Order: sequence, then C-alpha cells, then structure tokens
Amino acid sequence: MKKKHWLFGLLFAFVLLVLAACNGNDSKDETNPSEEGTTSTETTTTEEEATTEESPSGKLVIYTGRDEGLVQGVIERFNEKYPDIEVEYLTMGAQQILERLRAEKANPQGDFWWGGTQSALIVGANEDLLHSWEPSFANAINNEHKDAEGRWFGEMLLPEVIMINSDVLTKETGPQDWDDLLDPKWKDQILIRGVLASGTMRTIYSSMIVRQGADTPEKGYDWLMKLDANTKEYTQDPNQLYLKLTRQEGTVSLWNLQDILLKKHTTDYPFDYIYPKSGAPILVDGVAVVNNAPNLKNAELFTEFLFEQGLVTELANEYYQIPTRTDIDLNAMPDWYKELNLTTFDIDWEVMSAQEAEWMEYWDTNIKGRAK
Repeated sequence: MKKKHWLFGLLFAFVLLVLAACNGNDSKDETNPSEEGTTSTETTTTEEEATTEESPSGKLVIYTGRDEGLVQGVIERFNEKYPDIEVEYLTMGAQQILERLRAEKANPQGDFWWGGTQSALIVGANEDLLHSWEPSFANAINNEHKDAEGRWFGEMLLPEVIMINSDVLTKETGPQDWDDLLDPKWKDQILIRGVLASGTMRTIYSSMIVRQGADTPEKGYDWLMKLDANTKEYTQDPNQLYLKLTRQEGTVSLWNLQDILLKKHTTDYPFDYIYPKSGAPILVDGVAVVNNAPNLKNAELFTEFLFEQGLVTELANEYYQIPTRTDIDLNAMPDWYKELNLTTFDIDWEVMSAQEAEWMEYWDTNIKGRAK
C-alpha cells in the first residue's frame, strides 16, 4: 500500500513538472508578440520621422515679375515634386518688388524674388536685402550672370529689341536700329510701357543713356527727349501695351525678346521683333532668395528646382527662355535658340545700377511728356 502511494506521489510530481514547463512555454509565447509589437511600433515611428524629414512642408511666398501662365505652370510642376509646400505668389514689376523688399526689410514677408533685372538685383544685394548662399548649379553660370557673393543668380538672358505690329510692319519696313526711332516718321507710332514701374523699361532707357556715354548723361537725356517726342503714350502695364499695339493705336514699341516670341507663337497677338543692327542691351533676368526669409529652406529648394536642366530646356521650348546655364544640351534646345546671334554693346552694369535711380528720376521729372 505504501509502495502504491509512493508511485502515485511520484507520478503526481511528474505531472506538475510537465504542467509547469508547458505554462512556462505558454508564457514565453505570450511575451514574444508583445516584444515584437514594441519593436514594430518603434520601427514604424522611426520611418515616419524619416519621411517627415524628407518631405518639405510649410509655405513659400514668391514675388514675381514673370508671365503668370509660366509662373502657374512651374509652381504646378514644383508641387508635383513637393506636394506639402503651399506656394503663394504676387505679381508685380521688378522695381516694385525691390521697393517692397525695402519696406519689409525689418520683417520680411516674401521668400523668393523671381524675375528681376540685373540692375535691380545688384541694388537689392548692395542694400542687404538678398540671402547669400551657393546652390548646386552655381558653377554652371558665368560670372557676369551672377553675384560674386551668391546673392542673386541670372536665370535667363533677355535681349531688349524693337517690337512691331506685324499686321502693319515687317522686319524690313520697321525701324532697323535705335536711332531710327527718333525719325519723325514714327511720331505717335511708338507706345511705351510705363517706365518707372518696369525693370525692363528702366534698363532699356538707362542703357540708351550709357550708349550715348554714361559720363555725360546729358547726351542720353537729349536722345530720350527726342524719343519722347515720337511717343504717343506710356501705358499703365504690359497688358495695356499689348492691347493698344494690337488695336494699332501705335505700331512700334521697345520690349524684351522673350515676351514678344511668347505672344507671337502662343497667342493671336500680331507681334514680331527687329533686332537692332548696332546691338541690343541684354538683360540678365534673375532670381534671389530674400534675406531672412520666413521660409528660407523652401525658397532655396525652389531655386534649385528652377535651375534643374530638364526644367530649363522645357522652359526654353515652351516659353522661349534663353538660359544662363552653360551646360545645357544644345540638341534639346529649340530651333529659334540655335539661330540666335546675340550682339550687344558695352554696358558697365555696376555703373548703370548705381546711376539708374538718378537717371530715371530726371527722366520722369524733366523729360516724360515734355517734348510734345
């Protein structure tokens, strides 16, 4: 009887050991999913943080003098690549942008200046309005088309030429050079976009003074007085210029080659151009990041995007831009670009940018509308 009890007790103890082992395995199995779950959560969180770091977000405020259709098209492309950046833009002339940046210097509201003349950008840089940095494409732009301290970069070249209504005039019958514009035959045939608000027109008029001799601006003033005598009207903005030229309220104007080609090939406007025989002032139309911009990194990101080689060639084909990048594949460029012969005359841009404000103030006060 004792032997049976002893065997029973041994068997019972063995059963308890087996049960304990099973419970131990069950406990281990229950713990592992929890541990694996913790690892999975940590991994997911890390990936989300990495994704956030790699996906720029926030705002970008652009001040631009560029064609609105072009601006909208580029912003759409930019948002395809960076969908979390909210882009706002305000359209105004280059001189108006400069004046706005001056007014906002203590508390910048804009981030990016898109479409400024070389003269205006030089002034902005000298007044500490522009951010200094070195983008990836900097070495692909010639020194004369960028700021030495990286505060602005030329995006494209803009030859300033003679614009004509092609329903009335041809390349052969229109004025062939700048001095031809002073011929009495063109009296009341010349329409000019309002000069002071336009970086393009300020540069054209200032370059005409330089052409006569910057050391003696009186000669340039006399030339502009004769041009004023033949000028029928100074229009409020480019749209008014296009409208009045189309209506044949005038047949001749002075404007940049890109806009003329754009209107000629993509709209019903009857426009064409004559490249002056003595050469044209070739503006550097550039961009800059605003100093102390509220969304500095997004502005830098937009700059890099704007100068990507693929976009540069697209804009040449779609919007007739002459790029400043020197490493563009010529085979990817349109035929009109390959046929260009960009002759110019000497312009000291530093001198012109320094004197432009004084010269244009004199023109506005003493010349505009006074030669009639």
